[in-house]
Amino acid sequence: MTDKPIVLMPEDVQRILGKDAQRNNIMAARMVSEIVKTTLGPKGMDKMLVSPTNDIIITNDGVTILEEMQIEHPAAKMMVEIAKTQETEVGDGTTTAVMIAGKLLENAEKLLDKKIHPTVITKGYRIAADKAQEILMDLALKITTGNKEDEALLKQIAMTAMTGKGAEDAKERLSEIIVQALKQISGGENSGRKKIDINDIKIETSKGKGIKNTELVQGVVIDKEKVSYDMPCSVKNSKIALIDFPLEIKNPEIDTKISVTSPEQLHSFVTEEERSIKEMIEKVKLSGANVIFCQKGIDDFAQYLLAKERIYACRRVARSDMEKISKATGGKIISNIDELNPFELGNADLVEEVRHGEDVLTYIRGCENPKALTILVHGGTDHVIEEVKRAVRDGLGDVACVIESGLVVPGGGAIEIELAKKLREFSQGLSGREQLAVEEFASAIEFVPTTLAENAGLDPIDTLTELKSRHDSGERNVGLNLFTNKIENVLESKIIEPLKIKTQAINSASEVAIMILRIDDIISATGHGNKSLGMGNNQIGKIRPDY
Repeated sequence: MTDKPIVLMPEDVQRILGKDAQRNNIMAARMVSEIVKTTLGPKGMDKMLVSPTNDIIITNDGVTILEEMQIEHPAAKMMVEIAKTQETEVGDGTTTAVMIAGKLLENAEKLLDKKIHPTVITKGYRIAADKAQEILMDLALKITTGNKEDEALLKQIAMTAMTGKGAEDAKERLSEIIVQALKQISGGENSGRKKIDINDIKIETSKGKGIKNTELVQGVVIDKEKVSYDMPCSVKNSKIALIDFPLEIKNPEIDTKISVTSPEQLHSFVTEEERSIKEMIEKVKLSGANVIFCQKGIDDFAQYLLAKERIYACRRVARSDMEKISKATGGKIISNIDELNPFELGNADLVEEVRHGEDVLTYIRGCENPKALTILVHGGTDHVIEEVKRAVRDGLGDVACVIESGLVVPGGGAIEIELAKKLREFSQGLSGREQLAVEEFASAIEFVPTTLAENAGLDPIDTLTELKSRHDSGERNVGLNLFTNKIENVLESKIIEPLKIKTQAINSASEVAIMILRIDDIISATGHGNKSLGMGNNQIGKIRPDY
């Protein structure tokens, strides 16, 4: 036997074990939760994010704040991931999801201090999360989306989603646009319960005018101008060609040299290039197209020829815009000039170039298929426009969820108080230490109404006490109306949210909290001499097995 110590890892590897690892991760996750909690609700405050290049973002959208903050801690990054998931799945409720996750971990720390094993806590949290989903389904209210009364309800849902996002002055107008757009792409009155693709609604921005001038365009608006001044400003009865190849001479893939020894050779070389471009434009003309949207470049000579033929053309159009135009007009995106024929063209009543202040946009109106629309957001500054754009996206996500599922819950913290109450009742029937974890889960859910009250300048303890008392006496739709700072029936006040916001937030928050709690070892490499680990600057958490 030798007394020489065994070296498993290089010297520059740091390792945090057991309770220290858990405390470290919980603290990081709680810090993320603390950052976003002041943005919750209609009275939530905004954050100003300044990049190294002095780009400024002013927002109170949870996922935007977390994405722009460049968070490094691995546990904190997991919190950012749940915000992204919430944004992808619902489009709203990102702050709620992160706050619940942070509070679940904070409450778990209390149980860890009481010497309760992390596996027991995670088991209790799983039981509570499953029960919470059941309770939410029982408490959800079903609505239809066919009549005028329910259209008003959808507008209220959109307004609730946009409240506190800098769009209050125009929320009536914006909610009307959102509901109209979604009803149109979902097939109108009796659309049934089908998946709505929000990507069919393009959100374009234009600086100038006010937020109230935001408009719904029955077609597609792209942030491009015609390539030549001599082209027509508008084309009626448009026959639209969508091409993803350049209208210019193709450059060779590798370095190529051409040896020219006489003026005649140079002349024939240039003439051949021109002839090649003329052929392309002739094929476009023969197809009957009078509008071209090109994904690549358009040569100067090609621009001149197109203008001469009175054909409207835009170049370097984004692929996503090409796909929307294709969907709206019925045109096919062509990859080869020889494939271009009248059957591949899209149709629209009008294509025109419109100037809004400094911005030049191309409108495609009167499309064959009105299932692709554009919401054109106006505003005084870029910062205002971007925040209104985020508010509109949240509103679209919320209303789309309701049209798809037809299930809503009372807002203003009412559903959270009722859910916490029912979870506590459920916990009484559990034996063992899991009961304590379920109770802490219920307390974490109550963090939402507490923060709503705090952000509105109300006393959180008094507010929570009154809410609990009224829910105990059977008023299950009582919540906070922060426009009046009163505790009242939020359904009558039309403060309503989609069920999916709550189910997704609880799902994501409980899953990330459980995962973080099960880590008891953090191995981090600083990046020097760690070839054996092959980790770079990453941090790895060892996840404990189930017992």
